[in-house]
Amino acid sequence: MKVLRNIGIITIATAAAIGITACEKQPGPAESAGKSMGQAADDVGRKISAATDKVVTQVENQGSQAGVAMDDTEITTRVKAAIFAEPGLKTLQISVDTVQGVVTLSGSTDSPANSDRAASLARAVTDVKQVDNRLVAMAR
Repeated sequence: MKVLRNIGIITIATAAAIGITACEKQPGPAESAGKSMGQAADDVGRKISAATDKVVTQVENQGSQAGVAMDDTEITTRVKAAIFAEPGLKTLQISVDTVQGVVTLSGSTDSPANSDRAASLARAVTDVKQVDNRLVAMAR
C-alpha cells in the first residue's frame, strides 16, 4: 500500500517539475504562470490520489478474496485430517468441500453413527460455520 502512495507522490513531483518548465516558456506575468502551475499540480494530485485509492481498494478486495479461498482450503484440509484420524471411518469414501466456511460432506459411510461422527468432527474444526452432511449410510 505504501508503495502505491509513494508512486503517487513521485508522479505529483514529476508533474510539478514539468509544470514549472512549461510555465517558464509561457509568456505573461509570473503570477499567472504560477497560478496555472498550481492549478495543474492540484488537478494532477487529485487524479493521482483518486487512481491510487482505486488501485488500493482493488488490491485489498483481491487479497480478501484470496484469503477466503485460502481459509476454505485450510478448513477442508483440517476436516479431512480430523476424519482420517478417526478410527473406523473409511476416509477414501468421504469427500470434503468447503465454500466460505460451509463444509459439505459427501460419499458414504458404513453406518448412520459414522455419518453423524464425521459431521461432528467437521463441526469441531475451527472456522467451520456450518456442515452440510450429505453422507449416505450404507448397510453392511
